[in-house]
Amino acid sequence: MKIQDFRKQEQDVNEMFLNRWSPRAMSGEEIEEADLFSLFEAAKWAPSSNNNQPWRFLYARRNTTHWATFFNLLAEGNQNWAKNAAVLIVVISKTTFDSHQPSRTHSFDAGAAWENLALQGSLNGLVVHGMQGFDYEQAQELLHIPDAYQVEAMIAVGKKGRKEDLPAYLQEREAPSARKSLSAIVMEGSFRE
Repeated sequence: MKIQDFRKQEQDVNEMFLNRWSPRAMSGEEIEEADLFSLFEAAKWAPSSNNNQPWRFLYARRNTTHWATFFNLLAEGNQNWAKNAAVLIVVISKTTFDSHQPSRTHSFDAGAAWENLALQGSLNGLVVHGMQGFDYEQAQELLHIPDAYQVEAMIAVGKKGRKEDLPAYLQEREAPSARKSLSAIVMEGSFRE
């Protein structure tokens, strides 16, 4: 599969942006702790308002006592493929600055950290798939997340697997997606539809 068959760039950008996508097919193999922590290291260097670094990552490796708790948070549709992940991660963000003043950009900043994590995973040849299909309230409760933190998303990480091992309805979707044109997302001066 060639990325260029699915994605066409309008401007000159580094190919790592085109190559990063979110497959679901994972092998079920474990990944080394150093490989996992290189993703967290990349996330650590994301920009944030006032250098607050509001992101936090809670994780469970497969075949550990924490796995079932994380896995059972997932919606059934995500369980169908994420069962072969090596690691599940819950992303949270602190809603205040260390001064206890509200931070309006905590989610924005956590999103920047997620992007760094995803790009590093792609560069490392890993599957990194973010998702919203899980129980946010149960995550807050079961993972003992304080009220000062907001649950943002979950991420499945693993080694590449075979598309044929996915349920049939997901095999059809196992390809890089296109993107909206720049003219649809970039507006000079003011908003327009």
